[in-house]
Amino acid sequence: MTATIVLNADDYGLSPGVSQGILALIRQGRLSGTSCMTATPFWPQHAPWLAEVADRADIGLHLTLTDQEPAGPCPALAPTGRFGSVGDLMIRSLTGRLMDTASQADLKAEIGRQLDLFEAHAGRPPSHVDGHQHVHLLPGVRGLVLDAVARRYPRGSVYVRDCAEPMAAVLARGVDSVKALIIASLARGLAAAAARRGIPTNRGFRGVYDFGPDRDFPALMARFLAPARDRALIMVHPALPDEVLAGLDPVVASRQVEQAYLSGDAFAHLLEEMGVRLGRLQG
Repeated sequence: MTATIVLNADDYGLSPGVSQGILALIRQGRLSGTSCMTATPFWPQHAPWLAEVADRADIGLHLTLTDQEPAGPCPALAPTGRFGSVGDLMIRSLTGRLMDTASQADLKAEIGRQLDLFEAHAGRPPSHVDGHQHVHLLPGVRGLVLDAVARRYPRGSVYVRDCAEPMAAVLARGVDSVKALIIASLARGLAAAAARRGIPTNRGFRGVYDFGPDRDFPALMARFLAPARDRALIMVHPALPDEVLAGLDPVVASRQVEQAYLSGDAFAHLLEEMGVRLGRLQG
């Protein structure tokens, strides 16, 4: 029996090499989705490129609240004109300091602005919403994301990424288990909260690893694909060589490793051997 899994490339719009690499893989049928950073200076130019693949891939918003400039003023969360690190945001969230009036106003406005930018330049609503560094899971952010999706889009038309994965599956996979379990714990309850608002979610989340360029990515992908489960989502971060990227993000070399493997014959053979097809979550 063939299982349909969503293979989603994050960070479209981060740099030319990231966007071009993702587009090449979608054209090749090696990805079934991508999530887009809409507050970057590259998004207005790169968004129209997606029109040719819009009928064969989920194309959504990669909400970005860390390490970059916001799409508009965020005096409480980005007083210097730039968001802080994911660690800073997590501390604020887990200590309840995102629930104050000023922070909530900043978050609500920024979520709306990034969705507006997606629609303005892609010419369509997103198929899904998720978060760069999983920020959409955080207390103080999660409810605002779900409310925005429920308010703006027809019921059931836009899904939200659920990063939950059973502990037994994470431990059996044996890939950066501590990090994967932390992310899964942050996602606890998201699917139920989304369902109450009529928002679909994926069922299972894989792809967490330390992005070390010396990791055996083909072996990791085999682990991420097992067990093959319908509607599971695997995140990847491919890119073509790109001098711009090195100045924007610490993850560089591993992206090229992923790009090379996902575009090659070995990956196609692995999908066939494991009885997996790549498909859109709702397509």
